[in-house]
Amino acid sequence: MTDSGAARKMTRAKLVILGRDNCGKTALCVRFITKRFIGEYDHKKEVTYGCRKVVDKEAIDLEILDTVNKVLSATSLENSIKWGDGFLIMYSVTDRSSFEYVSRLKRLIDHVKHTLGIPTVIVANKCDIENGRVVRKEEGQALAADLRCSFFELSVAESSASVETAVSQLIREVRVEFSKHLLAMDKCSRMLQMRHALKNKLTRSKTMQW
Repeated sequence: MTDSGAARKMTRAKLVILGRDNCGKTALCVRFITKRFIGEYDHKKEVTYGCRKVVDKEAIDLEILDTVNKVLSATSLENSIKWGDGFLIMYSVTDRSSFEYVSRLKRLIDHVKHTLGIPTVIVANKCDIENGRVVRKEEGQALAADLRCSFFELSVAESSASVETAVSQLIREVRVEFSKHLLAMDKCSRMLQMRHALKNKLTRSKTMQW
């Protein structure tokens, strides 16, 4: 990679945590940033967390938007999606309605971003509560495969490592998308330069003939 390419590595990313309330979105954010687990939250509005993490030996500054479903209008939800580079959609294995909401959120992301393949990770939380489970792991895996998303089933309460793994995967996917965007821009720039050079050459040729 050239020096200019190295300078254009992704150093910042904006992640959005989506899902029904009470599925563990805020607990996941705090777990990822601090490694601590706090079980009870009652947010009245969206909160953005900032932190620096090292993923695959590369430091990245993160802004993580923790959305609140019960106060989120359709417009503000779309604005949150427009803001984000990557998305983590959560559901609880103890709440089927939160699972059924995942497809709707993924369709909305694709619609707002006007493209498929936006970096999105699906996380099934609360797998430690087996006696309350109503969504089987296989259902989550099948849904993620259908939506072409990475999938993780975990317990935010039990493991910070599993949370780190899931969010790190999202960061990797955002980096890949960023690299694709740079390559497309470089290709477009080269084509414009070639077109400009050809135009100048034709102009000089006509001038010489005259």
